[in-house]
Amino acid sequence: MTALAAPPTGPAASGTPPRPPSRRRNGAGRTMHGGLPAYAFLILAVLISAFPFYWTIVAASRSNADLAKVPPTLLPGSNLFHNFEAVMEEADIGKALLNSLIVSGSITVGTVLCCTLAGFAFAKLRFRGRGALLAITVGTMMIPPQLGVIPLFMLIAKLQWVNQLQAVILPGLVSAFGVFFMRQYLVQSLPDELIEAARVDGASTARIFWSIVVPIARPGMAVLGMLTFMAAWNDFFWPIVALSSQEPTVQVALRQLGGGYVHDQSVIMAGTLLGTLPVLLVFGLLGRQIVGGIMQGAVKG
Repeated sequence: MTALAAPPTGPAASGTPPRPPSRRRNGAGRTMHGGLPAYAFLILAVLISAFPFYWTIVAASRSNADLAKVPPTLLPGSNLFHNFEAVMEEADIGKALLNSLIVSGSITVGTVLCCTLAGFAFAKLRFRGRGALLAITVGTMMIPPQLGVIPLFMLIAKLQWVNQLQAVILPGLVSAFGVFFMRQYLVQSLPDELIEAARVDGASTARIFWSIVVPIARPGMAVLGMLTFMAAWNDFFWPIVALSSQEPTVQVALRQLGGGYVHDQSVIMAGTLLGTLPVLLVFGLLGRQIVGGIMQGAVKG
């Protein structure tokens, strides 16, 4: 005899199609929607953050008399290029921009390369005294940089580098923060299995660095490069000690603006705007790498 099948039960018996599984997940995989209050808060935060830059544009395009009005004018004016011409006359801003690009670019390239090499060594290579050297490197971050100004200036004076760009470039080619940053990044992002597989295939340490470490460390290198470029571009203390008005960087040249008994704030803001544009350009070029690194870390987590 053929066994009788059990009658269907549940939604199939009543003809109702089964409900699809809910897409809402609990815990770490839960999809969250901020709603209107979250978007309103984010828009407000963006407006507050962008207002100083907008006010720089407004002040750079107005006259000094317009900036003294109460209430102040919040719309851009027509004096932007006139103020740019005044900046060119009062300070050699063109040469200062070129010097800052040379100094900041050289420091950024050197710091990213040297710190990535040192970070790889501290993270994945085994050698005697590794822990002590790392502790000394991190310990130098606790020393105020002002304490080393006098011996550093004596050194560059003996080398006859005063008022030359290498006096600003060479002391900043390596930073303890960059070494520690890249070491921590590679510890988390570079698996030991990749290095072991490369050594089994006969790759040297240099080949491992260029072919494996650099592609993996590219997001971290982009972040370190952006931070280093901004720090070198905005540095004022050491360039004003080592350089003169004949070989200025942007920050040294900006202090020459708005001279006289009444400071021309519009001219100062115009110079500040010119000095800010290269930093925004660098952030625009490296922004994709930075966001990609953040998203890659989020997926790995």
